[in-house]
Amino acid sequence: MLNGRIPRRPREHRGARRGVFLLPSLFTMANMFCGYACIVYTMRGDYGIAAPFVGFAVVLDMLDGRIARLTGATSAFGVEFDSLADVISFGLAPALLAFSWGLTPFGRLGWAAGFVFVSAAAIRLARFNIQGMSTADKRYFVGMPSPAAAAVPASTVFAYPYGLHDWYAVLALPIVLVPALLMVSTIRYRGFKSFDLRAPRSYRKLILMALVFFLVTTHPQITLFLLAYGYLFSAFIGQAWSRFRRRGSAPPAVEAAPAPPDTPEPRPSGPTAM
Repeated sequence: MLNGRIPRRPREHRGARRGVFLLPSLFTMANMFCGYACIVYTMRGDYGIAAPFVGFAVVLDMLDGRIARLTGATSAFGVEFDSLADVISFGLAPALLAFSWGLTPFGRLGWAAGFVFVSAAAIRLARFNIQGMSTADKRYFVGMPSPAAAAVPASTVFAYPYGLHDWYAVLALPIVLVPALLMVSTIRYRGFKSFDLRAPRSYRKLILMALVFFLVTTHPQITLFLLAYGYLFSAFIGQAWSRFRRRGSAPPAVEAAPAPPDTPEPRPSGPTAM
């Protein structure tokens, strides 16, 4: 403090600080752009090009939150902006993609199914903003995360971009409705926010990650399809495995000790009365 005045921070430092807060928002903006691009290509009928934009949005959504936490640039504006972008990228975009790809033959029923998906994504994000941070176990999400739910129809369309017609268009209904119901359910899904990249990991996990990158690069359609549906079923597999382990580790029931044999009553030593 000089002459009773508090020294001000250099202008360059203040500008850099504002840039740090701007960085995660740029990733969120790119996430929203991917959702918009998915909608545009869907309107053109280019499903094979539209579907990967949902995958790009998933990657960007994972990066903006991690960058905000690593740089200490988290803010209430960033949380709300991220949720609004997710409604577009993981709610509206995959719903329109699925509707144009396979729900059109159902008419109003297809409209309703797509709207259910959009509504479930919005409700899921609103519930996470209210309750997500107060969850006791940070390793799990309550309900299927909206990016993973959006990846289910997007990966399906990416694997088969030719559209569904005639009677087998009915397969599009569970592809949209099942993830929508799981988003608003209370089933716990394993999250990745607790995964610390700075913590030491085994070489096996590094090799496994390299293998996944290799498969995504060489066979993206089938690999992303299996990853999306594998995560969808992972909660049910985890619940079944936990119940199996609890039954296997339950202590054996303690058997009651056998009752001692009846002892004969003592006979009187004197003469008995007749």
